[in-house]
Order: sequence, then C-alpha cells, then structure tokens
Amino acid sequence: MPLIGYARVSTVGQDLALQLDALQGAGATRIFDDHGVSGSKTERPGLTEALRFLREGDTLIVWKLDRLGRSMTHLLQTVADLEKRGVGFRSLTENIDTTTPTGRLVFHIFGALGEFERDLIRERTNAGLVAAAARGRKGGRPPVVTPERIARARQLIASGLTVREAAARVKIGKTALYEALKEKTNVAGSTG
Repeated sequence: MPLIGYARVSTVGQDLALQLDALQGAGATRIFDDHGVSGSKTERPGLTEALRFLREGDTLIVWKLDRLGRSMTHLLQTVADLEKRGVGFRSLTENIDTTTPTGRLVFHIFGALGEFERDLIRERTNAGLVAAAARGRKGGRPPVVTPERIARARQLIASGLTVREAAARVKIGKTALYEALKEKTNVAGSTG
C-alpha cells in the first residue's frame, strides 16, 4: 500500500524539514508540499497535485490534521472523498489511520462532533434571530437605499446631475439608485 505524503507551511520563512522527516520516517514514497500557503486558502497546488496522484489502495499521510484541512468541515469532506476513492488517510501526530477499523471510528467521531458543533451554532443563531425579532429588531445590514437618499438623489438629478453622479453623492450604487428610481416611478404610475 503506497504511502503518499503531504506537507504544508503557512509562511515562506517556515521550514518543512520537521514534516518531511516525519513523513519519510513513516514510509512515504512520494511527498507533495505547499510553501507559504495558509490553511485557509482554497488554492493549494501541492495538495491538488497530491489528490490527483492518489490511486485506490494508496494512503495519504500528513504530519498533523491541520496541515490538510482548512476547517473541520473541509478536513472531513476531504477524507470522505478519499474514502470513496478507496484511499486511506493517516495523521501522524494525532495517530489517526482510516485504514484500520479503530482509525475509521475515531475519524467518524470527529465528523459527528463537527456536525454537532455546526448544529449548535445554527440553533444559537436562529434563537438569537427569534429573540431579536420578538424585541422588534430585524437582522441583517441596514438598508442603504433610504427614502431620504432617494429624495436627495431626485433633487440632484433635477438640478442637472446624472444618475451616476447623484448616486456617488448620496453614497448609493448607481444600479441600486436606478432600481429605486424605477420602482418609485412604477409605484407612482400605477396609483395615478
């Protein structure tokens, strides 16, 4: 079962030596890496290349879980994708190996905890929105296109400014102002 390694450091000045030594010591026959790439970045050419290289029966190994995933959700998704392809996953520091029954169990527990955490966040957010609504507050950003700004923009346009110039003066996007003016005209036209 070929072991394929992946290593990553976040800043250019950091050194991969510790990770590379650990991956080679674990038996990695080929190692892909990313230098100066934050874990939060979606563009990781070394990881993309490693994932393309992997074949059924291979095992992807990393020094530590946080080297692979941008977040718990991303990590779980990546390992689930590997599992569907018949590729194992090992993390040396956390001693997780999905090629063993115990390793799969531990990783699925991680997945369940990640999902539980997302559900809790969703519940707290919804409860907060309901509580705010009960106090008469509405969530979200305050509207940019207010009746006062539309009235001021109309005055500016009437005085000779273009819609673009008026939008800039009242700090509204020109498209939003066009829509608001059109909407107002349609409402006025339909009532009279």
